[in-house]
Amino acid sequence: MSLRRAAGILALALGLLVALAGGGAQAAGLESVGAGFEEPIFVTSAPNNPDRLFVVERQGRVIEVLPGGSRSVFADLRPAVGCEGECGGERGLLSIALAPDFASSGRFFVYYGEDQGEGDIHVAEMKASGSFAPLGTLRNLLTIAHPGDSNHYGGQLQTGPEGNLFIASGDGGGSDDQHHNAQNLGSLLGKILRIDPDPSGLLPYTVPAGNPLAAPAPFDTIWSWGLRNPFRFSFDRGGNGIWIGDVGQGTREEVDFGPAPGLGGASNYGWNCREGRVAGPATDPECAGAPADAFTDPVFDYPHLDPEDGGAHGCAIIGGYVSRDPGVSGLLGRYVYGDLCVNEIRSFAPGQPFASDRSEGLDVFNLNSFGEDSCGRLYAVSGSGTVYRIVGSAPTDCSNTPGPAALNPSFVGIRPLSRRVVRNRRTVITAWVSPCKGRPGDPVTLWRGRFRLGTRHLDKVCTVRFRPRISRRSGFRATVKANATYVAAISRKLTIKPKKKKKHRH
Repeated sequence: MSLRRAAGILALALGLLVALAGGGAQAAGLESVGAGFEEPIFVTSAPNNPDRLFVVERQGRVIEVLPGGSRSVFADLRPAVGCEGECGGERGLLSIALAPDFASSGRFFVYYGEDQGEGDIHVAEMKASGSFAPLGTLRNLLTIAHPGDSNHYGGQLQTGPEGNLFIASGDGGGSDDQHHNAQNLGSLLGKILRIDPDPSGLLPYTVPAGNPLAAPAPFDTIWSWGLRNPFRFSFDRGGNGIWIGDVGQGTREEVDFGPAPGLGGASNYGWNCREGRVAGPATDPECAGAPADAFTDPVFDYPHLDPEDGGAHGCAIIGGYVSRDPGVSGLLGRYVYGDLCVNEIRSFAPGQPFASDRSEGLDVFNLNSFGEDSCGRLYAVSGSGTVYRIVGSAPTDCSNTPGPAALNPSFVGIRPLSRRVVRNRRTVITAWVSPCKGRPGDPVTLWRGRFRLGTRHLDKVCTVRFRPRISRRSGFRATVKANATYVAAISRKLTIKPKKKKKHRH
């Protein structure tokens, strides 16, 4: 074999190896869509118009950006947010989410940590008329008391595939979860929450069927827990699940995952019993005696110290998105993320995160966030003022882009044989699930308050029966887990009261 032929074969083999590795670092580039923003911290688009971008500025403004670069103030929440000159710590307007019916209703939702008063977290609704949303339309939906530390506010809002609003809150700040919130199901901090904002305005929100906890309001809004500071999370437009970038403490940064269709409902991601895949401070009381399988491990984590082999490292993960932009072929299907302290954009293949993690050779100074428009194109936000679109070698065709994959809703009903039962006697509670197609054999769980009483499997007409003992006034709910077709669901509360046994006179 000649040296020239051998060299050719070697070059071909090396090229094949690069292709198998997922392409080179030049698969993507950055294109500015606007500069000179004041502390931009998030970007998204209208659900029906990917070219109508909304850039969130931390002090409280939302700037609308149109093709060609023209911009205008879409909303101004600065009086409500209360930052004077600059926002303290990690407070401020942190993200927005536009309602699926935004084109007709003008509704959108905002998440901010007030930089005044007690520093509480607010999730609120606003309504736009045309290209402007007056501050007078601001309607508070949910207030989460924050312990007073100015960090660990979380901050992400996202509309889930079933149309409900998901909310990410931090653990309340300080170190070692010093306020003991992340594992505490009586706190809304250190959680992913799920609500259904009431479009009528009669109620702030309702609790969607399928939330995992049969708990008193507002703790029935809890979706998953055990998080430190889930500053950014996202849903895969391909329908594969929820991705959470949870900022670590002194050792590890982590990416958590909740696969579809369950989307991580009832998952405990471990903080502060765990930090990434290693032991955490474990000062939360719930850590003591917790079994090893109590926690959902991250699918990916990385150290703070530089491994000096090109691997990921940093101090504060900036969670991103699974890229579904066909115009950036080198990133297609890969999870894109970064780190505030390193500024480089990285990605990995969801099926093999550790083996496929790589740098994309793209740097964004003061990387604060990623965003996604309704065409699936991804964006990177520099807190120093510039918003970039991640681009390929040719523009993405947004004329026929499929929307996010949707999951089908389901319903759980519950009824008693009687609402008054002789004390310490058993009664019959029947639960049923609708739609029934594909559900026979699925497990249904009965809850008394926050206590699981038992699980039964649906019969051929999607019905189950339980026989709990009634010793006191009790509130019951039934839950069904998600399957390949339907999201999880939870019944309305059923109250049963005991009564005294009648005495017979002789």
